[in-house]
Amino acid sequence: MTEAPRRGLRVVGETLLSLLALGGLICLALVVAAVVFRVTIIMFATGSMSPTIPAGSIAFVREIPATEMSVGDVVTVSRDPELPITHRVVGIDSVDGDRVTFRMKGDANASEDPVPYTATTVRHVWWAVPGVAAAVAWLQHPLVLAVVTIGAAILVTWAFWPRREEGDEASMGEGDTRPRRRSRARGESRAQEGSGDDATASDQSLTSATTSPNSVSPTGVNPTRRKNASGPSSPAS
Repeated sequence: MTEAPRRGLRVVGETLLSLLALGGLICLALVVAAVVFRVTIIMFATGSMSPTIPAGSIAFVREIPATEMSVGDVVTVSRDPELPITHRVVGIDSVDGDRVTFRMKGDANASEDPVPYTATTVRHVWWAVPGVAAAVAWLQHPLVLAVVTIGAAILVTWAFWPRREEGDEASMGEGDTRPRRRSRARGESRAQEGSGDDATASDQSLTSATTSPNSVSPTGVNPTRRKNASGPSSPAS
């Protein structure tokens, strides 16, 4: 693979990792908010609160005691076994300890809800984001969650998998060939030194053989003794 495609894949991987890290931080913040501040997310399937909160919106809601709500607040009330309802408070009828009876009405509705509500806690709408309910609902699908989880695991594994850079491979290649060249050169130099030592030793042995005064001639007679024997004889007495 050439340098350009490899660099492109690296940029794509780093971008996906950044998005994954951002999504992880958002999820962590939502978990902390839900546990510590009791903040959760609700989705609006109908337009009863339009135009304030149109259909397809999500809203961040915080659970509060019913005694803390006021007329004009938009709150979510649980209605077991029916789904919760989110409307605007238009009147408070009575307060009995921590139980409050109140009336609500949707901004897009012409009349109030048919019956009043009684609750000890309500979820106050803190912030609404229009047009993202469909995406949130799609992400909550089990198949989508499985694909996202597997993809995130593969991406994280690829990011932290040890791999060699081109510079490292080049340096390792040079490191593999240079010792061989050096060892070969050392072997040749040692061979030359060895041949030189043998030649020097043979020269030294030859020199010592020719210059030694007590060396023996090829005839087996010592030259010094031969000279004394061939000299003039002493006169007879």
